[in-house]
Amino acid sequence: MKRARNIFADKATLVLRKMMSNPARRWVTRDFSEVSLGMAQGVLEAMAKLGFIERVVKGPRSYSILANKQALIKGWLKAYQFEFNQVETYYSPDKNILAALREYFREKRYALTLHAGANLITSFVRTEQVYLYLELSNWSREILEMRQRLGLKELVSGGNIHLVRPYYKKSVFYNVRAIKGYQVVSNLQLYLDLFNFVPRGQEQAEYLKKEIVATGENFYGS
Repeated sequence: MKRARNIFADKATLVLRKMMSNPARRWVTRDFSEVSLGMAQGVLEAMAKLGFIERVVKGPRSYSILANKQALIKGWLKAYQFEFNQVETYYSPDKNILAALREYFREKRYALTLHAGANLITSFVRTEQVYLYLELSNWSREILEMRQRLGLKELVSGGNIHLVRPYYKKSVFYNVRAIKGYQVVSNLQLYLDLFNFVPRGQEQAEYLKKEIVATGENFYGS
């Protein structure tokens, strides 16, 4: 028996993320150029079996539509949590450390997440904890250089700067956008990261969603 594809695996979620960004669209397999045709086909088949999409068969004009967005998100929240990422924590007494990090990583790929990212949109949960995803070619060497340049300290416990090696290496940066001069993960990734996060993650996630939906925007569109 053919094993069903895990639609919540890293590259597979590129299909989900794209569909969520435009839920009313009629999708065909070739729309998902971010993955191979075989992977796109397998993900769509698995999504259809789970009831997340409907597939309309019309020969060469066949297409798929997102039919149950809320069930898809619910399933995703069961399959993923922020703790799947690898996090290194350091301490900085610098009140302007966030701006310093932005300047340091301006030519590298980074994105804020959790409350640090959401607060640039809502200012709902006050915290000095900074979480940012990084894509580095040589993690150990580049982190050491950064720590020396910015004076980040490694404590026995605690800290306020959290550098994240993403579990979703291929897809976490999908739809990253600039907010107030900072790179922030998509609303979808913020929601996924926050929902099971303690403290106050679910509260922040639901507030963020409510605020954006109230503006008439597609919450998952950016």
